[in-house]
Amino acid sequence: MRLSRSIPVLASVGALTLALAGCGNDASGGTGGAAAGGKITVIASTNVWGSVAQAVGGDAVSVRSLINDASSDPHAHPDNPEEATALAGADLAVYNGGGYDDFFTKLVQATGTKARQVDAFKVSGYAEGENEHVWYDPPTVKKVADKIADELGAIDAAKKATFADNAAALSAKVDTIAGQAAQIGKDHPGAKVVATEPVAHYLLNAAGLTDVTPPKFSEAIEQETDPSVAVVAETTQLISGKQVAVLVNNAQTETPITNSLSDAAAKAGIPVVQVTETLPQGVTGYVEWMTKQLDTLAGALSKS
Repeated sequence: MRLSRSIPVLASVGALTLALAGCGNDASGGTGGAAAGGKITVIASTNVWGSVAQAVGGDAVSVRSLINDASSDPHAHPDNPEEATALAGADLAVYNGGGYDDFFTKLVQATGTKARQVDAFKVSGYAEGENEHVWYDPPTVKKVADKIADELGAIDAAKKATFADNAAALSAKVDTIAGQAAQIGKDHPGAKVVATEPVAHYLLNAAGLTDVTPPKFSEAIEQETDPSVAVVAETTQLISGKQVAVLVNNAQTETPITNSLSDAAAKAGIPVVQVTETLPQGVTGYVEWMTKQLDTLAGALSKS
C-alpha cells in the first residue's frame, strides 16, 4: 500500500498500440542498435535490473530504465507512449515479472516488440504466487545475469565471450554479498525482525534472520489494503515489547500504519533499517546498493 503517493490514472494500454502506428520493428528484433550508435539497446523496467544489464553488457549496451525515481511505484506506473516507442525499438527487455511490474508486461504486449526478453521471476524458478521481490535473492540475480549474457550474446555473437565473462564477474561479487549476509546470521544467531513490507524477504533469509511479522499483516500490505486493527496491534506489540531486534522498513512505502510501527520502534529503542525497491539516488550499481544495505543491517543488529 502506497498512500503517500498520488496514483496516476492508467491510460488504456490499447491506445499505446495506436500510438506506435508507423513505428514498426525491423525483422531482426529491434531498431535500437542503430539509434544508439551501434550499441545494443536495453530497456529495463527498473534501475535495479537496468544496473545488472549494464554490468553484464558493459560498453556494448545502451541501457534505459523506465523507473529510476525512488518515489515511483511500479504498481502504478502510467502508460506512456514515448516509453512504448522506445520498447518497440529495443533489442532486449529486462523486467522483474511475477506481478511486480505489470506496467512493463502490458507495454510488451501492446507494442508487439520483437525484443528478446528476460523475466527475472521466471528465471528465478520460484513458483507463481511466491514473493516477487527476487532482486533481493542473490541466486536469482546470478541466474538473471547469466540469462542476460546469453541474450546479449545471441544479439552480438562476436561479444558473447565478453558478456559471459562480465556475468561471471558480477556473479562473483554477488557471492560476496551472499557471504556478507550469511555472516550476519553467524554473528546474530536467532535474531528476529519485523518488516513493514516483505520486500527484502530473500535477503533476510540469506542473513539467517527470522521474520516474525504476522502473515495477515504482510498479506494486507502486499494487497495494498489496511490490516485489521487487531493485526496492527499484534505487530506493534512485537516491537513495543522488544521481541524483535530490528524493524525493516520499506522507505518507498509510507503509510500511517508503517509510520506508527516506526514510531513504536523509536520509543522502544529498536533500530529501524531502511530498505528500498530501487537504487537510491547516487548509487549506480547493484553490488554497491546491496552491500550498503547489509552494512546497515549488521550495524543495527549490533546495537540491539
